[in-house]
Amino acid sequence: MRYLRYKFKKIIFFAVAVVFPLAVNAQAERKYIRQGNREYNRGEYVESEVSYRKADEQNRRLPEILFNIGDALYKQEKYDEAAEKFTNNVSMNEDKSKKAAGFYNLGNSYLQAGKLNESIEAYKESLKLQPNNFETKYNLAYAQNLLREQEQQEQNPQDQQNQDSQDNQDSDSQDNQDNQDNQQEQQKQDNQNQDKQQQEQSISREDAERLLNSLANDEKEVQERVRLEKAAQERRSTVKNW
Repeated sequence: MRYLRYKFKKIIFFAVAVVFPLAVNAQAERKYIRQGNREYNRGEYVESEVSYRKADEQNRRLPEILFNIGDALYKQEKYDEAAEKFTNNVSMNEDKSKKAAGFYNLGNSYLQAGKLNESIEAYKESLKLQPNNFETKYNLAYAQNLLREQEQQEQNPQDQQNQDSQDNQDSDSQDNQDNQDNQQEQQKQDNQNQDKQQQEQSISREDAERLLNSLANDEKEVQERVRLEKAAQERRSTVKNW
């Protein structure tokens, strides 16, 4: 009887020793979570991360705290660290809707980190839990489309190189055509100038011929006047002076 009474007291003491610190920790945990939420809503993501981590130190069994830490890291663009927290969240979470939300945010973190295959798998796991979630379907389709484009670029680098080469050839061909057009235009202009010069030269020759003809006519008239004057003198010289 004395043994039993001792044993009972020992069990009660152990229970009090454990439960009392848990109550104190739970109160501190809630305080840090509320503080972190206020900081998060104000856009103070670094400060909210610190508060959530302090809450996690008080109780490391709550997946919701890991979820909040992941959100704060995501807002700081620390996507790999955020993915780690969301991974821990979904592994600890038994609630279906909360687990789906954890996979959804895990997919977003992988997507922002450029890990397309991992993001696609995370979105699929989220849809298994919530098949009708429109946002998850949209992000899944977006990630799959990015992955297809990436694979096409990796599989067809030679096609892209050939296309670039063809574009360069087309550009060179266009440049050559432009040069030929410019040369033809210049040749046409030169021919027009040459025709104009020849026409001007032709007009000049006609003017010269008219001038020469005019001079020749003037010379003939002078010669005729000289001849007539000379004949008149001869007549005068042959008249007898009686």
